[in-house]
Amino acid sequence: MIKSVTALITFLLLIQSAMAIDSPACLASGGLDFICGPQNAEDLVLVPSSHWVLSSSMMPGGGIYLVNSIKKTWSQLYSQKNKRAEHDKIAYANCPGAPDPESMITHGLNIQPGKEGHSTLYAVSHGKREAIEVFDVDANKSVPELTWVGCILMPKGLAANSVASFKDGSLVTTVLMYPDKTFDEIFSGINTGAVYEWSPGDTGFNVIQGTELPGNNGIEISADETEIFVVSTGLRAIVAFSRDNPSKTLRTTRTMDFYPDNLHMTVDGQLLAAGTSSFPAICSKLDTESELKPKFLACPRGYIAGVIDPQTMKDTALFSGPANSAFTDITMALSVGDEVWLGSFSGDRIAIINNQK
Repeated sequence: MIKSVTALITFLLLIQSAMAIDSPACLASGGLDFICGPQNAEDLVLVPSSHWVLSSSMMPGGGIYLVNSIKKTWSQLYSQKNKRAEHDKIAYANCPGAPDPESMITHGLNIQPGKEGHSTLYAVSHGKREAIEVFDVDANKSVPELTWVGCILMPKGLAANSVASFKDGSLVTTVLMYPDKTFDEIFSGINTGAVYEWSPGDTGFNVIQGTELPGNNGIEISADETEIFVVSTGLRAIVAFSRDNPSKTLRTTRTMDFYPDNLHMTVDGQLLAAGTSSFPAICSKLDTESELKPKFLACPRGYIAGVIDPQTMKDTALFSGPANSAFTDITMALSVGDEVWLGSFSGDRIAIINNQK
């Protein structure tokens, strides 16, 4: 059983290598169109008031991808060849400096709109350090520019999963599981992680007592910033906490028909989630002794994308699909114009569903 996030990242790299050997052609499949090239695009966010999408990459050196949602083209915004850094040493005094693009592995993303065409991108990162990396996004030019400005280091031994931000620059982030916890415990309903918070001026992240769940995963905040929504992958549910008093759960969804992963708020105030919905018997047969077999997680699984009303916590399925060898391990959904984009922690593409079809 995988017992640490470091081992999980190593596992994902093995999977990626296995899938790259025989990557399906970049043709529409199972009702999905694709943008091929971005590696392990685990999370996506839309640059405010634009047609540009930013993608993470759970591969060393992938950095941050920039995708043109109209032309369906992409490029790297933060890499060894293309990096900009202007450390804000006042806001992020405890950050030791810019991350190494070659080793940085980006995970969950969050973007906070700013002023005059600027916004702030927060990216969960792994690699030589566990941190939330902070970038300025300048959308005033024909192609947005990304400039690293700082970081908030995670407590020693802990790795973040997802991140959400408040207008004052405060952050909340999830820890999926502590070093002494396992995925078996997550799916057995045992609390394995929690939500951590940081505010400008703090020296580091602090745990929010009462937010412990089986597999704290995706995270979002309400429009009025009074509530925090947290995905529990182990419970297959989303839990609402009060920001002021998180010791008591406010509301919880039903046990959903899929394993929700990342979480994003739509423009009309609904929560959008996606995840794996099925586990074919043939996949189980690939793993009889050890999980560290690339073909195990590369085995295709079905998916569901749905919306959740944050007031009632009722969920409605939007799209679903069967196991697809061209695209699997779905982690999130993002509304982009008339389309819904899907991310994955493996493979070499982003999937697109056209709402008008």
